[in-house]
Amino acid sequence: MKLQSFLSSILLSFTTTILLLLSIPHSVSANHAGFLQCLSFRLNDSNIISKVIHTPNDSSFSSVLSSSIQNPRFSTPGTPKPVLILTPVHPSHVQSAVKCARRFGIHIRTRSGGHDYEGLSYVSHKPFVIIDLKNLRSITLNIDNRSVWVQTGATIGELYYEIGKKNKTLAFPAGVCPTVGVGGHFSGGGYGTLLRKHGLAADHVVDARVVDSRGRVLERREMGEDFFWAIRGGGGSSFCVVLSWKIGLVDVPSTVTVFNVTKFEEQSAVKIVHRWQFVSDRVDDDLFVRVMLQRFRDRVRASFPGLYLGSVKSLLELVNREFPELGLEESDCQEMTWIESVVWFAELGDVSIDVLGKRTRASLAFKAKSDFVQEPIPESSILKMWRRLQEPEAELAQLIFTPFGGRMSEIQDYETPFPHRYGNMYEIQYLNYWRGGEGREKYMRWVERVYNEMSEFVSRSPRGAYINLRDLDLGMYVGGKRSKYEEGKSWGVKYFKNNFERLVRVKTRVDPFDFFCDEQSIPTFSSVDVM
Repeated sequence: MKLQSFLSSILLSFTTTILLLLSIPHSVSANHAGFLQCLSFRLNDSNIISKVIHTPNDSSFSSVLSSSIQNPRFSTPGTPKPVLILTPVHPSHVQSAVKCARRFGIHIRTRSGGHDYEGLSYVSHKPFVIIDLKNLRSITLNIDNRSVWVQTGATIGELYYEIGKKNKTLAFPAGVCPTVGVGGHFSGGGYGTLLRKHGLAADHVVDARVVDSRGRVLERREMGEDFFWAIRGGGGSSFCVVLSWKIGLVDVPSTVTVFNVTKFEEQSAVKIVHRWQFVSDRVDDDLFVRVMLQRFRDRVRASFPGLYLGSVKSLLELVNREFPELGLEESDCQEMTWIESVVWFAELGDVSIDVLGKRTRASLAFKAKSDFVQEPIPESSILKMWRRLQEPEAELAQLIFTPFGGRMSEIQDYETPFPHRYGNMYEIQYLNYWRGGEGREKYMRWVERVYNEMSEFVSRSPRGAYINLRDLDLGMYVGGKRSKYEEGKSWGVKYFKNNFERLVRVKTRVDPFDFFCDEQSIPTFSSVDVM
């Protein structure tokens, strides 16, 4: 009976593999067919195979592909599609995919939340497969030692929710958008309302579990400190597939205060924004005040949303002393728990924290760029940005100023790959959204125009940029006479400054054949580059 059962399982697995091979389009190379056969053989379970392998002929393919696309700019009929999507439910499935892909020379893209600003986690202009990690999303809290193991496919919102429902005075310093996957967010740095008090998400990663280019599962001890350093801000997809992160939690008061002040009158709003520059990065670390410039009902407005780690009374005393120009009043403020402030900052409305566990999908296409500001921008230039927002193509545009200082200035540039620390007053994010697929060029040109006009007022030599706000306009691999290393420097030093060279050394050691690559991945040194 055992032999009969064994033979039946072999036959079933063989039949499943043949059916999957037949479902692959004829245009796909023999390498991809070989990859699928290899993967099916390694999984060796027809139920698992049908659950985790999705080919273009499957009825589920389109919905699986679109489920995590957060920028519809990369969800058009002309957007290149993968020949296969793998949605692993166990780490061994990722190992199998990496081993088979390496054996057959298959290009892979790894996706967790799908918020990659240029779609590189799920788009490629060469035949490729996607490893979509959305099913690897477990979150294991240990309140006693203030740590969490969180799998890469979980969202920031899911992580916040699990922390908040268990403890009201522990938090984690990550982003304000709850649908972002922790995989990409942590590996690029990751910041939110707690960055002035506690720094980046990557600053609080204490261990990780990865699959390297040889298909091995490694943790911090096995991978070594250079490898571990690289994935905490250098973009994990250049080095490996990160399966999970171990993070340390931080303390927050039982009561925090959120507030928002909005100004519509051009002259007074511009003056307050100008004054904000002299205060926001120097004020008490417990205070975070952002600036958001955008249109509201055909009028430009300046909003100053903020978080204070304390009571309304203490907040008003602080702001009236340090930033009275803001005109903050008690009616602008609300006291709540930290986890409730997460819902408030995400602008999800007056709802319970349960909403953080929902994985919603964005509906508007967008283009973004970023800058770091090291000296106050003249009032006249802020006015020019205000006037730009009055233009027809800026109907849904946003300019977001995020303050640094505090803990961000205390961590040395080299401690993680994210180098934009001491000396940076704030970051600017230039964003423009639009509805539908027509005329996107004029919206993207608007972003480029504003970005170019700011060149003399932002960081220089290099002009910095944030890898989690990826921007292919900075450069990408196009091939030619220059090596990938030489091409990579055009954007690599903007994202990583002096840390770029160390990242290249790590890449050369842990992934010498450049298995994990995309249009802006960390390159390896070639023999020519080393000479």
